Amino acid sequence: MRAAVRVLLALSVALAAWGGWSAAHAPAGSSTGPDLGHERDLVLKAGTQQLTTLTSMDHTRVDAGLQSWLNATTGLLRDQLVRDAAQNKQKIQQKRTTAVGSVADAAVTALDLRAGNAKVLALVRIRVTPPDGAAPGVQKQRYEVGLARTAEGWKLTSLTAIPVSSV
Repeated sequence: MRAAVRVLLALSVALAAWGGWSAAHAPAGSSTGPDLGHERDLVLKAGTQQLTTLTSMDHTRVDAGLQSWLNATTGLLRDQLVRDAAQNKQKIQQKRTTAVGSVADAAVTALDLRAGNAKVLALVRIRVTPPDGAAPGVQKQRYEVGLARTAEGWKLTSLTAIPVSSV
C-alpha cells in the first residue's frame, strides 16, 4: 500500500512540474503565456472604440462616417457595409439625425489568440439628436461584437444587438 501511495505522489509531483514548465515555456500568443492579459486589454480597447464608431453618425458628414465604419471593420461585416453603403447613406441623409454612441460598460467574453478572434459584450448609450431641434434622447443597447486580429490590429467582424427589457 505504501508503495502505491509513493508512486502516486511521485506522479503528482512530476505532472505538476511538467505543467509549470509547459506554462513557463508556452509559445507567444498561447492562452497560457504572459501576453494574454495584455492582448485582452487590446481587444477590449479596440472593441470599445470601434463599437463607439459604429454607433455614431453625423448626418452632415455621412461619407466620412461611412468610411470610419469601414475602417473599424473586417470580414463579412465590412463586406455588408460596403454592399449597403448607398442605402445607408440615403437613409442617414433622409433622417437627418445625429447619433453619438458611448460604451458604458464592456467585457471580453471570449479570446482565442491562436485563431486570432474574440468576442466582447458591451452596454452602449446612444445620444440621438433629431433634426427638428427637439431635445436629444438617449437609447441604451447591449451588443455582442466579434473581433478578428488583422495587420492593423483588432477589428469588428460581427455586431449583434441583444434585446433587453431594461438596461
